[in-house]
Amino acid sequence: MSGICQGRVVIITGAARGLGRSYALAFAREGAKVVVNDLGTDLGGHGRDLSAAQAVVDEIRAMGGEAVVNGDDVSDWDSAGRIIKTALDSFGGLDVVVNNAGFVRDRMFVSSTVDEWDAVLRVHLRGHYCVARHAVEYWRNQSKLGQPVDARIINTSSGAGLNGSMAQSAYSAAKGGIASLTLVQAAELARYGITANALAPAARTRMTEQAFADMMKKPEEGFDRQDPDNIAPTVVWLGSAQSSQVTGCVFELEGGAIMIDEGWRDGERVDIGRRWAPSEVGAAVETLLKKRRAPKKVYGT
Repeated sequence: MSGICQGRVVIITGAARGLGRSYALAFAREGAKVVVNDLGTDLGGHGRDLSAAQAVVDEIRAMGGEAVVNGDDVSDWDSAGRIIKTALDSFGGLDVVVNNAGFVRDRMFVSSTVDEWDAVLRVHLRGHYCVARHAVEYWRNQSKLGQPVDARIINTSSGAGLNGSMAQSAYSAAKGGIASLTLVQAAELARYGITANALAPAARTRMTEQAFADMMKKPEEGFDRQDPDNIAPTVVWLGSAQSSQVTGCVFELEGGAIMIDEGWRDGERVDIGRRWAPSEVGAAVETLLKKRRAPKKVYGT
């Protein structure tokens, strides 16, 4: 098998189903060697079953590719280190980390619990940190030894993280944090030959089928905009050598559409050149709100 990722070693977390599975198969078709990481939990993060991850590995091997399964927990520091070790032991190196693993505990904010909050932030935000931090340590050491490094961190944010989503305060907070984390990684890690970008994909997964059932229904005919396979080509390209000049971007992907978010930008301002009196602030804010471009709505409103 050959393609734009020929010989590159890729870790994909949460790769047993949905988007992760699509990424794993697409990378393999383009010549990558793939570590298929997944705990095999249910939608809420409970349980453990490696059979689905092993099935993806078997499918890659059946098409002539190279892949291994890994069942370590992305959110545990030592366990995340073992994910990197699996790539190094199995394939002798590492080029790409796709942080995709996660789950949801949907709840209106007023009904949410601290345990649900901690669980969601742990798997998404801490999970992104732990896996990438171990990978970066390996790449930085390679760079210090004079070895060429052309590495990629591909994170997973979400429209919920960029816009907010009803009944998903923890998930939205985690995904917003991941977008900001990506910007910092891109700025700090370029010196080592590492790029960092994030995805905000819209596709049919266990999460989205539950939250947006009507939108995610498979059409009886025509182009299936919500097929997770639609997202994979951009992710594979970001993992290839061809994307070396692209970093610090958040890609919104759906169907056949690719969009790069512009992020937070300074808006209009009112400056009176002195300290404001509290009674003066309201009029200034009203003026600024009239000039502000209408923000995207929170999902579910």
